Amino acid sequence: MFVLRHVLEPRFAALVGAIVGAVLCLSLMIAFPGREWYLLPLTVILAALALVGLRDMTQTRHAILRNYPILAHLRFFLEDIRPEMRQYFFEGDKDGAPFPRDKRAIVYQRAKKELDKRPFGTMYDVYQEQYEWLHHSLAPQPEQPVSDMRVQIGTGARAYSASLLNISAMSYGALSANAVRALNKGAKAGGFFHDTGEGGVSPYHREFGGDLVWEVGSGYFGCRAETGGFDPARFADTAQHDQIKMVELKLSQGAKPGHGGVLPAAKVTAEIAAIRGVPMGQDCISPAAHSAFSTPVGLLEMIAQMRSLSGGKPAGFKLCIGHPWEFMAICKAMLQTGITPDFIVIDGKEGGTGAAPLEFMDHVGTPLRDGLSFAHNTLVGLGLRDQIRIGASGKITSAFDMARILALGADWCNAARGFMFAVGCIQAQSCHTGQCPTGVTAQDPLRQRALVVPDKAERVTNFHHNTLHALAELVAAAGLERPSDLRPHHFLRRASSDRVISFAEQYDVLAPGQLLTDPTSAPRFHTAWKMASADSFARLT
Repeated sequence: MFVLRHVLEPRFAALVGAIVGAVLCLSLMIAFPGREWYLLPLTVILAALALVGLRDMTQTRHAILRNYPILAHLRFFLEDIRPEMRQYFFEGDKDGAPFPRDKRAIVYQRAKKELDKRPFGTMYDVYQEQYEWLHHSLAPQPEQPVSDMRVQIGTGARAYSASLLNISAMSYGALSANAVRALNKGAKAGGFFHDTGEGGVSPYHREFGGDLVWEVGSGYFGCRAETGGFDPARFADTAQHDQIKMVELKLSQGAKPGHGGVLPAAKVTAEIAAIRGVPMGQDCISPAAHSAFSTPVGLLEMIAQMRSLSGGKPAGFKLCIGHPWEFMAICKAMLQTGITPDFIVIDGKEGGTGAAPLEFMDHVGTPLRDGLSFAHNTLVGLGLRDQIRIGASGKITSAFDMARILALGADWCNAARGFMFAVGCIQAQSCHTGQCPTGVTAQDPLRQRALVVPDKAERVTNFHHNTLHALAELVAAAGLERPSDLRPHHFLRRASSDRVISFAEQYDVLAPGQLLTDPTSAPRFHTAWKMASADSFARLT
């Protein structure tokens, strides 16, 4: 019954039609001999289509062909003629604007180890406002090996050496089991970490042994008490597992800050309900606010508790910058208590999600570069930056994206979108429906079988390695030895048709301790600093 129900879905219509048509034509030829002259060609065509469809369902390279046999070939045909389509439909329009480079294509090519070079120069209008570029050097340096592009997070025996590029938070439930498997297997092979997302540590995160960062959100999934609050004992049981390298408290998510998280009821299977500790048949909600603390001091005390319960592993928090005085309040609490997180991840509002209100995705939260620059310079101005590592996430898909973010103060980058492309995502934007055409976000066993774990895991590893290699090339071309040498003055931006500025001019750059010794010299920071209190997230008047 299960197989029959799925075979009758519209996505299998072409295959079923070809098989039924071929059998019918063959039957007619047998029943009415002598009429083969017009039935035979049709039978051969339908039989050939049926064989193509059956091959589509059994091949392991393309997930969309496994889920949409025969029909999906139209997509690959359109991909093949895309350059010509660009020429006829996008070039030479009334504005004369060229078609922008498709970053998805670059990700796919790097994931598949295909040639990622392009002829005929840039497709950007380099004189258009907001165009950005990196200064190169006449004395380029040797490229740093990808294996050396790492950063140490935390101190002591449990400190963790992280890659400069890692998999950002995506929960099991939001992603399918096979997608989680492929991501973690790829992370294991490539030597980088896989953030679990707030949905908890599932068996699929553990199956291949890749490094994990356990993200704990306001729903406390995986360490949830019966009342819905934080359970320290359950947290300790999981956090001390060797595969978990760091623990992260999620305060807000860039795509929907201040809103909480939602896993639609249609995607809450019995297994997901058991992992998260929530009932089936209902939307799985992460509250907008945490119940375990309500003040900046309380937040830091929880970070210290998580570090202790995990056995001394690096502990930190993730947020999208909102009211500046709230982040300042956390920093004041650091100075007051002496408790500092090992790391902070700044999430930009441009980050993706499986489900969020349109207004939140479009107009709530601070974009990554603005939030990162503010957080980095606040910590520098308070003399705290050397104690805390900063990660960054939010629509980072290329080496140039990484370079800009590292120049503005990040120590490493997390990416979700690029790794989703690597496992087969085609941005069908059906994540919340359970009908993902490539099985990346579907919980339907037949849909997700289309995603072949060994093949996609290799692509995850390839995308990571080739993107870091491209970063090493950029850094070397700039005359620098390592990515940590990148600074805001290395990047330029066309502010208007006749004015170019550097990132150092666009963003505030504070000196170490400046907010403590000469706060009035940084008016924007000083104003927020005066509004902040270590004892409350509320604004002081």
